[in-house]
Amino acid sequence: MVEKSVSISGSTHMVCLLGKPTHHSLSPATHNLSFAQAGIDAVYLCFDIENDNLPEALATMRALDTWDGANLTMPAKQAVVPLLDELDEAAQLMGAVNVVSCRNGILKGYNTDGVGFMENVRKHGVKDKGAHMVLIGCGGAGSAILVQAALDGVSTIDVFVRLGGGSEDNARRLANPLHDRTGCSIAIHSLADVQALQSRIAQADILVNSSSVGMGEASTETPVPADFLQPGMAVADVVYFPRETQLLKDARVCGCTTIGGLGMLIEQAAAGEKIWYGIEMDTDLIERELYR
Repeated sequence: MVEKSVSISGSTHMVCLLGKPTHHSLSPATHNLSFAQAGIDAVYLCFDIENDNLPEALATMRALDTWDGANLTMPAKQAVVPLLDELDEAAQLMGAVNVVSCRNGILKGYNTDGVGFMENVRKHGVKDKGAHMVLIGCGGAGSAILVQAALDGVSTIDVFVRLGGGSEDNARRLANPLHDRTGCSIAIHSLADVQALQSRIAQADILVNSSSVGMGEASTETPVPADFLQPGMAVADVVYFPRETQLLKDARVCGCTTIGGLGMLIEQAAAGEKIWYGIEMDTDLIERELYR
């Protein structure tokens, strides 16, 4: 076990998590261990905050030269957008922010959820540029993956959603701007269209479950029948509890490259630290010490 711990001095800086609720978050353990290991004189804290109080909180961030930024969790990810000075491309497209940096009183918003997912995919040796992706679900995580996959060069994305809900709205809102910006071909399908799902998976390089189907220690649910999977394709799940969902179990048996959701969680945190302090998180350390 790593023995390093947070030491607070008169020059210690701060990053925090804003939103409600925050007290269940593993972000303080993740970032405080990483800061200590990297020799960064900073501490990570959590603050429950209502959206109505965000303007005051961000005004304070601007005024304090040791408050370097924040993560945002729901419901603050959208509410924070009009309060910022700048947005990165993914945050602009999504209309949602999960990382804020503060430099010289200037607040810039980023969305690193999709960045974390795509980095985790590449770490498993999967080629993303020019790939054909099938994405199941387009909620918060799915929207971030859709945006970043297109920005990173995935050429075709078939999105399967339940029609008539927020996921369909998200997909339709993003499809044309992403195509115009990246040239990525994006098609939206009903998740109930089993024939289309099977057909598109048969053509895909990467299958992604961004829904909550399969979550829970005893769950045997899967969004995709096992016989739809193709040997050699990559299958990724954003669910990280359990570590190996039924979808990933089926994919492993089929001979697919399997990618669990924990890596996305850690890699999006690593992207935040690069933004705040320009450091490379030791992601192997974080997984070994906190998540095993």
